[in-house]
Amino acid sequence: MPRLRINTDTARKILVLFLRDAVTKVGFKRAVIGLSGGIDSALSCYLVAEALGPENVLAVRMPYKTSSPGSLSDAQAVIDALGVQSDTVEITPMVDPLFERFPDITPMRKGNVMARQRMVILYDQSVAFNGLVIGTSNKTETLLGYTTIFGDNAAAVQPITDLYKTQVRQLSRALGMPQSVIDKPPSADLWAGQTDEDELGYTYDTADQLLYLLVDRRYTVDEVVAEGFDRAVVERIWRQVRLNHYKRTMPNVAKVSQRSIGHDFLYLRDWVG
Repeated sequence: MPRLRINTDTARKILVLFLRDAVTKVGFKRAVIGLSGGIDSALSCYLVAEALGPENVLAVRMPYKTSSPGSLSDAQAVIDALGVQSDTVEITPMVDPLFERFPDITPMRKGNVMARQRMVILYDQSVAFNGLVIGTSNKTETLLGYTTIFGDNAAAVQPITDLYKTQVRQLSRALGMPQSVIDKPPSADLWAGQTDEDELGYTYDTADQLLYLLVDRRYTVDEVVAEGFDRAVVERIWRQVRLNHYKRTMPNVAKVSQRSIGHDFLYLRDWVG
């Protein structure tokens, strides 16, 4: 775990300047963010509020009927601490008709529908509020594919996707985030008692250590096992990273012309003119 320690002052400065630059250079001054009550969205909200000013941030709570009351109160604690603008949009009447249409729908499918409905709301409010949608995905869940395409991993800017969950906690403590948000077990809040780590089958601490070695340090599976980790867990996590790579890239384009998007027509994201 010591290898995952970051200089929180430096990280804060980099991320705040990154957000300010990323939002303003495309002609915006405001931002919209989904606030779940969890640590990831709270940290993104803290950073963007510092970058743009709290009056220029709209935090949207989007509960479902089974959402924990604690999630709403934790999100409200962040709103109160920062002074950002806020709204609450209940998604139950929006998604329940689809669930009723497919009575055999699984919890995973329900979770995907809810994640995508929330992003529909955020992008609608992006237009109404004239602000860019700010992402809330961390590096651990992004590498593992523990995200929903066009759902929680959709955003115009991703400020914390290069921070492992362990590092998200470090920076959150440094920013003085409410302790209830920092201490709560990570959860998508899809049903009572649901936690990320129960679904994944291992802790974020374990995943962070393995991913740091496999990704940042470019260790092989054998080299990670030699560090003392269980081979089955290492192989499982590395397989998840590889199988979910498609979630981290733009859709593949079939090449049939001389200059194809994603193949020969390549420019930086902020290319203009």
